[in-house]
Amino acid sequence: MCMKAVQVTFDEALLERLDRDPAVRERGRSAVLREAAAAYLVRKEADVISDRYRAGYGDRVELDAELDGWAGEGAWPLD
Repeated sequence: MCMKAVQVTFDEALLERLDRDPAVRERGRSAVLREAAAAYLVRKEADVISDRYRAGYGDRVELDAELDGWAGEGAWPLD
């Protein structure tokens, strides 16, 4: 994977807290910040999907009532 160096500005208090963290000490700031950025993007995508779901279905409680009792009927194949 090709990586590019970037400059990021932190306030001193946050940087001190980050540097005290054992994972940061073990793996390094860059690795931890890459992981944090990736997690942020995953959460952001999940939020977009949730928003689209709500926009499409809203608060359709009647759908839940319509499907009550069917949860135990489905089964995954054993093989």
